[in-house]
Amino acid sequence: MQVIIGVDIGTTGCRAAVYREDGVALANQSLEYPLYTPQAAWAEQDPDEIFQAVLTVTARAVQQAALPPKTIAGLCFSSVFHSFIPVDKDGAPLGRMLTWADSRSQSYTEELKRHHDAQAIYERTGCPLHPMYPLSKVLWLRHERPDLFRRAARFISIKEYILYRFLGKYVVDRSIASGTGLYNIHDRCWDGELMELLGLTEDQLSPVAATTSVEGPLLPAIADRLGISPATPVVLGAGDGVLSSVGSGAVLPGQLTAMIGTSGAVRVVTDKPAVDPKGRTWCYNLTDEYWVLGGAINNGGIAFRWARDKFAATEQFVAEKLSLDPYEILSRYAEQKPAGSDGLIMLPFFTGERAPYWNANARGVLFGLNLNHGKRHLIRATLEGICYRMYSIFTALEEVAGRAEEIRVSGSFTRSRLWVQIMADVFGRPISVPGEPEGSAFGAAILGMTALGILGNIKEVTKFINIKEQYLPNERHHERYQRLYAIYERIYWNLQKEFEEIARIQREWAEE
Repeated sequence: MQVIIGVDIGTTGCRAAVYREDGVALANQSLEYPLYTPQAAWAEQDPDEIFQAVLTVTARAVQQAALPPKTIAGLCFSSVFHSFIPVDKDGAPLGRMLTWADSRSQSYTEELKRHHDAQAIYERTGCPLHPMYPLSKVLWLRHERPDLFRRAARFISIKEYILYRFLGKYVVDRSIASGTGLYNIHDRCWDGELMELLGLTEDQLSPVAATTSVEGPLLPAIADRLGISPATPVVLGAGDGVLSSVGSGAVLPGQLTAMIGTSGAVRVVTDKPAVDPKGRTWCYNLTDEYWVLGGAINNGGIAFRWARDKFAATEQFVAEKLSLDPYEILSRYAEQKPAGSDGLIMLPFFTGERAPYWNANARGVLFGLNLNHGKRHLIRATLEGICYRMYSIFTALEEVAGRAEEIRVSGSFTRSRLWVQIMADVFGRPISVPGEPEGSAFGAAILGMTALGILGNIKEVTKFINIKEQYLPNERHHERYQRLYAIYERIYWNLQKEFEEIARIQREWAEE
């Protein structure tokens, strides 16, 4: 029986998993890497640290599986969207990579909105104007770092960088390209009008190929490091978000996925590209036959981590001594407070926000505080606030794609039964938890199997997925959350000028 390696290059870490052609995992390895935030609005990573981590986890997974090289049918890549690396003519990065969370190009995004037809750009690219996209980052670099812009031979993503190091050539899959804000999803090519606007030439961006494109051979030194044959086929793969939908088995009409990890997203698979007349959702490529509509939030698990780090030092110390997960302790805290946190509402806009508001100036808000509220309320309000964020995308997506009959969830938040139940109560719908925990890596493996002819279509993933648990909504809790969500929405819209002003003040003071 053949195996395929699914490699997932995520926001804060990477994973490599080896799967048999019947979907059974034989090996699973992961590593984390740092995120550098030297100033407000900055979010950078070292491309070489990520490259070394990818090499390490893949080699370890191959070693763990302990299979002859001839049984490895191929490897397929999942990768974080919207990363941005200027490289020189030799392929060396000209600095750290800017991640999707880097929002220093916000002023140039606003300039694009003022002087160009933002809706027309969105309709062509499927990407609402926002500083997370490389479109805005190129403009920022051109004006704020002109010397570096002139030195750059190419502008690439982290996946392109790793593939360049693996294969010795530049190529980008259509999925990653569709998440740049520079790719025309209807004509399926780099958008000529935007290229001219940014002062880019065709040879400064990589050739685009299908997500199922099979490449090779591997450079001998890379193959030797991984412990596989240089002739092992390399399937380009897609973005991590769209492959998470595949990995959860939610590829049929009426199925929707909701993921909360560091960030969060709600997605649905369709058979054609589509955009929202109100500009709330994005549209990214999955394969030549399928597209994914959805929206992502900046502040998922990262907001829960903030609550842990700022308010639970004692709990972290106790957890370490007792070999417990501190998040488990905090979830128990939250469980001790009622749905709605006794009227405490959190807007968890710690790093600005993406869908459906696309507002990088948004900042976190705690509303309704009184003397009765304590740490346990704050923890629960954080979990609820993140679910409100997901619900705002969910309602927008149903307007665009139709009613969801099934919602499947993935990501680290599924380790907390309380958190998943809160989502069911906020959404007012049953929530299903698939048995396969590594969505994007498994999705990459399924896409690889499809590209290599082991599977006939990605929809065959459904035969590999079983539902481990289902959470039913508590109607009384749902009614409470509906009342609080209406207030939550009004708070956001009533603070637009204040968000803009405080974000400007924070940027100015950070530069002093």
